[in-house]
Amino acid sequence: MKRFAAGVFITLLVALSVIVSDSRDITADILRLPSEAYKFFRNGEANEDVDTVGTRWAVLIAGSNGYWNYRHQADVCHAYQLLRKGGLKDENIIVFMYDDIAFNEENPRPGVIINNPHGNDVYKGVPKDYTGEDVTVDNFLAVILGNKTALKGGSGKVVDSGPNDRIFIYYTDHGGPGVLGMPTSPYLYADDLIDVLKKKYASGTYKSLVFYLEACESGSIFEGLLPEGLNIYATTAANAEESSWGTYCPGENPSPPPEYSTCLGDLYSVAWMEDSDIHNLQTETLHQQYELVKKRTANDNSGFGSHVMQYGDISLSKDSLFLYLGTNPANDNYTFVGENSLRPSSKAVNQRDADLLHFWDKFRKAPEGTPRKVEAQKQFFEAMSHRMHIDQSIKLTGKLLFGIEKGSEILNTVRPAGQPLVDDWDCLKSLVRTFEMHCGSLSQYGMKHMRSIANICNAGIEKEKMAEASAQACVNIPSGPWSSLHKGFSA
Repeated sequence: MKRFAAGVFITLLVALSVIVSDSRDITADILRLPSEAYKFFRNGEANEDVDTVGTRWAVLIAGSNGYWNYRHQADVCHAYQLLRKGGLKDENIIVFMYDDIAFNEENPRPGVIINNPHGNDVYKGVPKDYTGEDVTVDNFLAVILGNKTALKGGSGKVVDSGPNDRIFIYYTDHGGPGVLGMPTSPYLYADDLIDVLKKKYASGTYKSLVFYLEACESGSIFEGLLPEGLNIYATTAANAEESSWGTYCPGENPSPPPEYSTCLGDLYSVAWMEDSDIHNLQTETLHQQYELVKKRTANDNSGFGSHVMQYGDISLSKDSLFLYLGTNPANDNYTFVGENSLRPSSKAVNQRDADLLHFWDKFRKAPEGTPRKVEAQKQFFEAMSHRMHIDQSIKLTGKLLFGIEKGSEILNTVRPAGQPLVDDWDCLKSLVRTFEMHCGSLSQYGMKHMRSIANICNAGIEKEKMAEASAQACVNIPSGPWSSLHKGFSA
């Protein structure tokens, strides 16, 4: 009997050695067992370095529309191409973008989107999961949760992840303190996003989640709100108080091709993607990329840059990028170098001014007396008129509520680091809606005043008093498209 048992054991060893020799994976001179054998000897524990264990999921979202916001959809398309080269499948990549750029009459290359002055087309093959009016807060949050029944329109794809899966979320658009833009109304508020991330964690349907966020004041989305212990690592293009920046814009060096009158990308977004394009992501960690992106986005601490931040479970930053983005086999022999070889452009454009730059460049290039020149001038003045209206309305509302001397001081108060923007998010949404009823839409520019409205909440002002002050501050609403509420309220 003992001879028989010994014989069976030897036979198993021989069989296993054949399996290993036939399917071994040699990386950095280390012999690894195939995943099935690995799990057998480790009681089913997953090997993080084996691609067959767990699934990578990605959600990519551009939260804007309009040709002047070209860069956001270009960012998302570039991210998609990067993930596909990394080995992710279309079924695991969910794309949100309005899709009004590639075939826009202003696009000098119809059907083509570029994210770099010398870049290739990044639009080709991008899935159109949620486009147009289907790019909504509700759909975005439902996709993260894997809740198909909550979807309205779109392809129906959701993050149908399991406990061993990795999730990567990338968002690019305009933002403001505590809020992220959408091409539809309402906008995405920080508390709603954090609540969904907590629910996703509670469901036990991921191993770890990485969130890259491009927007003005993007740090305010996680500051004081994203707790540790959710296995979530987030980085943002800016801290809670500053703008993020567009790049590859007209007048910069390098600038877009002369036929373009808009920014091609965003500084933080281009930084992480162009870094990922050239590195072996099996050997580069999230922390290493964070340091490179932080340096490039700061733009040598000039006036044309922002402070990249990190939040959540910082310990996850030791993970390799490969676990979330995959890696392009063409970069296998690339040795990671700590110095950033991709230098920033000579200057950048404040996200909130990119639309004005587009209208001005369009006006400057259009021949005299043409409809294009007239249209560009009209767009520029409408945008400026809206800005002046919103700025003055918020300022006057503050004075009516708190007095001439204290009004400005209260509106501009910035809470200490680590504290959330507002104590009562329902109050913030209520006062935003009240203000807009009397003064018109905040729009992508007016999101910059979200801190002022949050401070009004923190000061204990209730809806009725806000309505009274807003009505006095805004005798009428400008007729231009920026102030119009035809698309609905921001909250």
